Amino acid sequence: MKNLKIALIQAEQIQWNIDLALKKGIEYCNQSKEMGADIVLFPEMYSIGYQPPFERAFDYPDEAGHNDEIMRWKSLSIDEDSDFIYKFRKCAKELDIAIVITYLKKGVHKPSNSLSVIDRNGDIVLNYSKVHTCDFSFEKFLECGKKFSVAELNTHIGKVNIGTMICFDREFPESARTLAVMGAELILVPNCCPFDDNRKSQLKARAFENMTAISMANYAGKNLGHSMTFDGMAYTENGEYRNMLVTELDNKEQIAISSIDLNKLRAYRKREPWGNNYRKPNAYKS
Repeated sequence: MKNLKIALIQAEQIQWNIDLALKKGIEYCNQSKEMGADIVLFPEMYSIGYQPPFERAFDYPDEAGHNDEIMRWKSLSIDEDSDFIYKFRKCAKELDIAIVITYLKKGVHKPSNSLSVIDRNGDIVLNYSKVHTCDFSFEKFLECGKKFSVAELNTHIGKVNIGTMICFDREFPESARTLAVMGAELILVPNCCPFDDNRKSQLKARAFENMTAISMANYAGKNLGHSMTFDGMAYTENGEYRNMLVTELDNKEQIAISSIDLNKLRAYRKREPWGNNYRKPNAYKS
């Protein structure tokens, strides 16, 4: 089996311009295909950029006098039948490649911070909305997701069980553990936040404790970037330490390919004691 190749799209944010985001996004997918990618992973809320509805909303979401701006921001939400999603589905089928596209999604009462995993046939195999919304900031205007899901993705090298998290989900051990227990071998993480050694250590811990490969795509820019992949294999067959870090970028705009050896990962998951192998769920009920 050849390695699974994931394209990390570390793009500059395009604020509130869905048409331009679509145009650039299709270009990124074409470049990723030329680079040999099986899966293309975009950063968080790519359709409009991870930008607040008004200037001070990051830190002061309850500041009065911004109802019109909030309503305008919400009006940028789209659904799965939108031209934006349709064009990425068409692109996936034409390029014979899987795409994880992110967007502000329409809801019944509020929009959500969401993604769709599109397979190489152009079909959506997984929809996910961010469970751990940043309710201390402007994501309080959003509806949070209700569950985590795992889907079987048919790639050029065979089937792989994938799960997804979005940004702040990373910081809760329950997110990755739930996906791992549900059978995820690879967790894909669209992101938008400063990425330092502490957050890198969190992501590395998620990969180690669950024996899952994890790929994170962040936006380019000052204090951002550092898109990265861990392959989830902390030790060799002889028990020697190995570096799980496959890819780590700087903060500039670029596309990088992360390569995961799924056969080695699956063998590692069978022989090592972490992940779901020796859990005691009955003791966790509290």
